[in-house]
Amino acid sequence: MDLFYEVQGTGSPILMIHSGGVDSRTWKYIAPALAMTHQVITFDGRGTGRSPAPIAPMNIAQDIKNLLDHLNLASAVLIGHSMGGQAATEFALKYPGMTDKLILIAPSLSGFAFSKPYTDWMTEVHSLAPNYVKMTEFSLQGLPYRVTMSSPQRDFFADMHLQYMKRVFTEWKSFELIWPETPAIERLEQLEAPTLFIEGTCDWEDISLIADEFKRAPSFRHVRIEGGDHMMMLTHGDEIAGHIKQYLTSS
Repeated sequence: MDLFYEVQGTGSPILMIHSGGVDSRTWKYIAPALAMTHQVITFDGRGTGRSPAPIAPMNIAQDIKNLLDHLNLASAVLIGHSMGGQAATEFALKYPGMTDKLILIAPSLSGFAFSKPYTDWMTEVHSLAPNYVKMTEFSLQGLPYRVTMSSPQRDFFADMHLQYMKRVFTEWKSFELIWPETPAIERLEQLEAPTLFIEGTCDWEDISLIADEFKRAPSFRHVRIEGGDHMMMLTHGDEIAGHIKQYLTSS
């Protein structure tokens, strides 16, 4: 296993998958709360945090499988945020027997057509490459981070975001992500794992539209975090952890 990971607590396993733009420190307010009753595994995706930079196309779902195999875990609850939620969904579809429950926090979804405001914002962020300082500054001013950037977690998030951008443009040799040829949006009816979907009320409208897609899953629960933006794990960690704990014990 060439990825950096940490294990906290004991009990039934939970694997937490962070989004792009950050590293596993994004779970600092949630993982300890869950580790009181579970074995919680967090890891830095390729090229983030303390994991080595990618030199070939990345398959996050395969990295999840490799990590669970490395830890000799037959299955786990998967918690994924944003692109990490997309990877968790792909993993759950491919390995249903290894996915006890699926908890998605403002996830992206393969095959989903994002809105023009979102794609325009992303295009403008990318237009500033390879100046990662300017990219970070512009990104942090975006709608999905407005609550976090007005909170006490502002500096922590900004530093983590800058470190991510710096590594991308100074170390990464490959930027390609591998996803299945059939998008997950076309296969959500096949999702066997009970699924909890958590979104903030101050995030992109696209997230609510993605939640509507997930309603086709056989077992689906939807929670909205009032005042939460895309990085609500940093600003509403206790509330999110409470919903997750309740969900894990409810069935």
